[in-house]
Amino acid sequence: MAAERPGEFELIARYLAPLATDPGSLALTDDAAVLPSWPGHDLVLTKDMLAADVHFFAEDPAAAIAAKALRVNLSDLAAKGATPKGYLLGLGLPADWTEGWMNEFALGLKADQETYACALYGGDTIRSPGKLLVSITAIGIVPEGRAVRRSGAMPGDQLFLTGTVGDASLGLKLRQNPAMAAELGLADADVSHLQNRYLLPRPRVKAAEAVRTYANAAIDLSDGLVADLSHLCEASGVDAMVNIETLPISKAVWNALVKDPSVLSGCITGGDDYEILAAVPAEQAPSYQAALKKAGVPVTRIGALAEGEGKARFLSKGEELDLSAAGGFAHF
Repeated sequence: MAAERPGEFELIARYLAPLATDPGSLALTDDAAVLPSWPGHDLVLTKDMLAADVHFFAEDPAAAIAAKALRVNLSDLAAKGATPKGYLLGLGLPADWTEGWMNEFALGLKADQETYACALYGGDTIRSPGKLLVSITAIGIVPEGRAVRRSGAMPGDQLFLTGTVGDASLGLKLRQNPAMAAELGLADADVSHLQNRYLLPRPRVKAAEAVRTYANAAIDLSDGLVADLSHLCEASGVDAMVNIETLPISKAVWNALVKDPSVLSGCITGGDDYEILAAVPAEQAPSYQAALKKAGVPVTRIGALAEGEGKARFLSKGEELDLSAAGGFAHF
């Protein structure tokens, strides 16, 4: 006979209370956290909800699911120039959850709390009528009036992108269609890199200070470069011009492109990059690049902004690409 699983309150006490290391969380013994106000700072709050077999595979390791759920929120904070402080966790467990799975999930959160210097403040745990659901509300701080929005970009700003583009979307396709690796002639190391980029995002928390110091506007790439750049352009009322040949791509993506150049379209329209796209005044561009280099964050200039009506344009060898039908990730 299988061992009896703990009830809701025992589950919280055993697996989640140890993560509530901030005094304001009251060790999860009350209905709400009581947090300091951090004088001189604005609170920055963001929420992402992840569902099994929509945002991750149900069979993914529990620790990786936990890390992804937290990291996609930390990426939003970084794009605002904010420093993470803590988070609220909503957890909908399916009927077949096990203590072993819950222990690994908690360990995944613990490891990322140590890496990104944040703590669990509270939340809620329920039984899901279907698949696993994970909802996180992340809380960060930024010096008063310094939060970076999508809407501040100006004509003449230079566009910079951290990291590389397209790894995660190609990694997802390889998960969905394993035979694709052979079709693209990818080595095992390439496949591993691409799939890990989808499984475990790399939030650019170390870039936050440079973003709030030098950027007029910024956005994290969750829905894809085409869609998210369009969001920034629409919010700011400017046009963007991006040269495809300047986009930073990994060796693994490059190896796929050599075999099939059409892969590039999916890489710039697919989601889950969680890199930071920033609009930086031209005179501040060298300082922005230097600050990110010092922080250990790779960054590439990919284009510029001009007066316009909120359109993102992409050029290849001098000719404009029609990516209007490609869009980006959408929930509905």
